[in-house]
Amino acid sequence: MQEELLMRRALELARRGAGRVSPNPMVGCVIARGGRVIGEGWHEACGGPHAERNALAACTEDPAGATLYVTLEPCCHWGRTPPCTDAILERGIARVVVGCTDPNPLVGGKGVRLLREAGVEVETGVLEQECRRLNEVFFHFIQHRTPFVVYKYAMTLDGKIASASGDSRWVSGEAARRRVHEARGQLSAIMVGVDTVLADDPLLTCRIPGGRDPLRIVCDSRARTPLDSRLIQSAGEVPTIIAAAGWNERAAALEKAGAQILLCGERDGRVDLRELMRKLGARGVDSILLEGGPTLAFAALEAGIVRKVQAYIAPKLLGGSAARTPAGGQGLARMADAWRLTDLTAEPVGEDFLLEGYLPCSQDL
Repeated sequence: MQEELLMRRALELARRGAGRVSPNPMVGCVIARGGRVIGEGWHEACGGPHAERNALAACTEDPAGATLYVTLEPCCHWGRTPPCTDAILERGIARVVVGCTDPNPLVGGKGVRLLREAGVEVETGVLEQECRRLNEVFFHFIQHRTPFVVYKYAMTLDGKIASASGDSRWVSGEAARRRVHEARGQLSAIMVGVDTVLADDPLLTCRIPGGRDPLRIVCDSRARTPLDSRLIQSAGEVPTIIAAAGWNERAAALEKAGAQILLCGERDGRVDLRELMRKLGARGVDSILLEGGPTLAFAALEAGIVRKVQAYIAPKLLGGSAARTPAGGQGLARMADAWRLTDLTAEPVGEDFLLEGYLPCSQDL
């Protein structure tokens, strides 16, 4: 179907904005006449022109009477840039095909309604599922004002993330590790617990060419993060937050060394993760890659903050009753109480497999 093909092209264009447009959504746009593409564009950077204006500017001929395909409903309000509906009407576009409507209350169907009232034919819902999935972070943040948390881990086929000796390099292959670094460059922040810092001394940066380093967050109720750790030594170059449950001399020293101290309440002797999500959301942090160890992973699941799970499964068997598993803590007492993923997908990533699924968002965050 021609319309789906052109919308898929718009989705391809939209993905070029990954990691560059936050907190805005990724949007792609194609302008065609009789199935022939005459202009393309995407939202390239936050604060820059939107996809529709870029596509109109790239047209190789007058777009009057043409059809505009866009992955997200055109905006109809002034923000950092003028309304896209104005540009569509000014250039004489006759028909607009929209992937999905915008959940932003400033738009929320108003863009579609304005175009229709002006005499433009508008069709909505073309590849709607794909278009919504593209901007799952944006949709979640607009609706809940808390970060979209992606819990990522790599494990062997028998469910181990490290051997009994603690060795974990490397569970997954090179292709999977590169995919993880791409995720680091696309999400706003990465979060671990202080035990991971003490055990591994990670840097938590995006190590691919042209990648963007995420905000680094350490859940550290007693501010035990070492001053000579790589995270603190590089805090002047890469923003780093220590989420602590109280102020002490170590917190003061970490702040002096360049880290930001974010004080939260305490729950079961650890940082209250729900409160932390609310405070990070208030700071505009729209997404988090959770790479913490088993203790933090279980706490995050128990707190209901995890929205998406990414499990890289390596074709290896490790064994060992003392070998670590992805989620630790006290665990759940009954199989019937297990967290059940929905919309599960599986794909090969190099020598490994990636399983992805979703958990419902806790409504009381």
